[in-house]
Amino acid sequence: MFRSDVRRYLSVYLVMDLSGHEGRSALDIARAALDGGVTMIQLREKKAPLSRVIEEGRALRELCREFGIPFLVNDRVDVALALDADGVHVGQDDLPGAEARKLLGEHKIIGISAGTIGEAEWAMAQGADYLGVGAVYSTLTKGDAGAPIGTGLISEIKQRWPHIGMVGIGGIDASNAVPVIRAGADGVAVVSAIVRQSDPRSAARQLLREIQRGRS
Repeated sequence: MFRSDVRRYLSVYLVMDLSGHEGRSALDIARAALDGGVTMIQLREKKAPLSRVIEEGRALRELCREFGIPFLVNDRVDVALALDADGVHVGQDDLPGAEARKLLGEHKIIGISAGTIGEAEWAMAQGADYLGVGAVYSTLTKGDAGAPIGTGLISEIKQRWPHIGMVGIGGIDASNAVPVIRAGADGVAVVSAIVRQSDPRSAARQLLREIQRGRS
């Protein structure tokens, strides 16, 4: 139900795993972040046993439904199916978006990463509903993110394909979100800017304020 209006939900896009939160549960962090204004959550979990991913992923999915926002899974279409997630986000080397669409159906969201114009063009040919563009700034939370590319690619994509939903990702927080929005992104995807903060609710609220400022 979210696919037709996906750009509405890209403002504050939280990407999170299940572990490493200094004694806090992923569910508690997610609830606080949602209270602060997060508009979409993606579960990106590479290490936990699949049984745990399914169990805790279902709890996250239900929390997102409580707040009326989309819940996506990174890479794993099989996990997205098992969780009845609202969609997936895939990289350039993952299952192609067109294949993910065949498995998930027409009503689910397909997000695809892009770090060049060529990758963006390929992603849209694969039927992407939105692009995750970056890494915009330097980041430590994704080891394969590559060198930062700045906001220029966002501007170029916006000029060429103004209809496509787009989030900037990589090293973004409240201090540098405004240029990403002014370059043409619908929102920002963040990890540490929320999950590694002592008060995820306030961090999400501050980030949302900066995004709104970027649009004004």
